[in-house]
Amino acid sequence: MLNKMSKFFVNLVQKYLPDAYLFAIVLTFIAYLLALLLTGKGPLDLIGMWGDGIWGILTFAMQMILILVTGHSLASSPPIKKILSSVASIPKTGAGAAFLVVLIAGMANFVSWGFGLVVAALLARELGKKVKGSDYPLLVAGGYAGFVVWHGGISGSIPLAVATKGHLVEKLTGIIPMSRTVFSAENLVITWFLILTMPVLFYLIAKSKKKEDVISLDLDLVAAEEAKAQLAATAEPHLASTGPTFASRLENSIIINMLFALGGVIYLVRHFAMKGFDLNLNIVIFIFFILGVILHLRPINYVRAINEAIKGAGGIALQFPLYGGIQGIMVTSGLAAIIANGFVSFSNEITFPLFTFLAGGIINIFVPSGGGQWIVQGPINIPVALKLGVDPATVAMSIAYGDQWTNMIQPFWALPLLAIAKLNVRDIMGYCVMALIWAGIVFSAGLLIFRLI
Repeated sequence: MLNKMSKFFVNLVQKYLPDAYLFAIVLTFIAYLLALLLTGKGPLDLIGMWGDGIWGILTFAMQMILILVTGHSLASSPPIKKILSSVASIPKTGAGAAFLVVLIAGMANFVSWGFGLVVAALLARELGKKVKGSDYPLLVAGGYAGFVVWHGGISGSIPLAVATKGHLVEKLTGIIPMSRTVFSAENLVITWFLILTMPVLFYLIAKSKKKEDVISLDLDLVAAEEAKAQLAATAEPHLASTGPTFASRLENSIIINMLFALGGVIYLVRHFAMKGFDLNLNIVIFIFFILGVILHLRPINYVRAINEAIKGAGGIALQFPLYGGIQGIMVTSGLAAIIANGFVSFSNEITFPLFTFLAGGIINIFVPSGGGQWIVQGPINIPVALKLGVDPATVAMSIAYGDQWTNMIQPFWALPLLAIAKLNVRDIMGYCVMALIWAGIVFSAGLLIFRLI
């Protein structure tokens, strides 16, 4: 049954899902037409909202490019290659490899989504190389499936936002500490149930696959890529044929490299000493950066590793501004608010978190940003929650669940992972639909059960 279902979705996606860039363009047209029909805004006004929105997430786009290139460069260092190789040697079957990558991805995303995405992609690639008979697209999809729990984790943007002084609805709710959101019994049960059961789903999918349906990683292509990368980022000093020059000595100086890295280490120690376990996106990028500098030993080696990694960042640079434009239409026109209000209108104290979650899932397809969703849904849903007697912390997490849920069919967040894995979105999205279905069942059941007990 699982084999038939997964095969159906894989074939469906392969036939009808366009490239991620075209997907973003189609979403732009859909958002524009819906806003034109439902919000009363004029066509030129909507064009203005779209154009203004394009520039709204440039900072975030740069952060995503940096998480990709620093993570990729870190992984290309000899010590990390050895660690990944050792972990990838644990499973002996394709099904075991699928289980392992989803489990590690889920746990890593609970700590930090930026870290989780990169680790999942790198581990999937290493497992594809090491484990004979493993299905590479399934492994990469499994790595992305672990991302479905990120917003219930420590780096979740909505839980962090409501725990911060001056947040969007503080006058109504006060500060909502992480103990009531991420570390609440409800969230821990729902999130860790998913972390532990999603690997089982992918294990069973892998187990049910027929041998002729397995798509293995092209090892000859990998060998060629690694040989090229070795030339580009060799650990040996690259000196001029006429002998070392002052410039080449600087480029290969381990002392200069380590003194520079020491400054970064001191900054990180100071950061965590002053702010506790504040593992935000910028800090994750900085950790990847400093570790990469250290593990590549010589400055010029790290430069070459970055130059190699940046080749995979084209999709992010091209598509992220388009999603900024879609967000501009959805939020500024009021279309996202209309969707949120539609679900609120027929909710009661039992079903309100569930319908908040479903609305969040729909909005996330067009606005794949937890912060953006909170701006839209928070001011609408929190006042209604207070009237119905629903805990605002539960509502905040319901929005967070909706945000992370439909990421499984939204290529936006998969772009860094796909760049590292060197796959197309069509290669993984069929399996991700299976993850979407299972996660939807778990989130929906959890939100209802905890209202009834």
